[in-house]
Amino acid sequence: MTQASLTLGYVPGGTPAKWARTWAQRHPDIPLTLRAVEAADAAAEVRAGTVDVALIRLPADTAALAVIPLYEETTVAVVPTDHLLSTVDEISSADLDDEPILLPLDNVVAWPDAPGTPIDHRPETTQDAIELVAAGMGALIVPQSLARLYHRKDLTYRPIADAPRCSVALAFPEGAQSDLVEEFTGIVRGRKPGSSRGQAQPAPKRTAREKTLAKQAARAAAGKVARKPTKRGRQ
Repeated sequence: MTQASLTLGYVPGGTPAKWARTWAQRHPDIPLTLRAVEAADAAAEVRAGTVDVALIRLPADTAALAVIPLYEETTVAVVPTDHLLSTVDEISSADLDDEPILLPLDNVVAWPDAPGTPIDHRPETTQDAIELVAAGMGALIVPQSLARLYHRKDLTYRPIADAPRCSVALAFPEGAQSDLVEEFTGIVRGRKPGSSRGQAQPAPKRTAREKTLAKQAARAAAGKVARKPTKRGRQ
């Protein structure tokens, strides 16, 4: 018999650790497998069944998926530590107007009118773009979690006050869900132990009238038994 398990996909910068810890505490006998997925492929991985649920970045093609919005991330600009923008705590989009901007092919920031001048060369990944920022080729606009994920001592990042925020959501197939998927989504929603959907609930207390009717029915049934004729005396 195949052992029950659940696979959770997560995009770069996603933080599933707290939910994984809660799962392990509540279901130590059911493995939760964490699988890293590319942001562009995350929704398709859920539809294909490669993962049961996934942390995805929005906007994304969520056709045939149920989506639970989780949180929004601050959008930041990654620059070298000796860059002029590193001297302030927060910048605006106007501060990037004259900056060359790296736009990787796996870009996840939905900002149609992003400031700066995009560089013709588009690195394949955000991680590749980080290397080019360090080489002085330009700035990079990313969610804060990616700036932290690819942190280097020669780079820093600054929040962009008027930039759109980056949304992260939980996605799973639409329709009837397995018990494991329902349990995991309950954990993500903050459901407490013992309150999972589908758990048997205690029988509701009967009202005084219902108790009276039940007693009357019991007496009536007892009376019928008492009046039932016996076989003695029959010929």
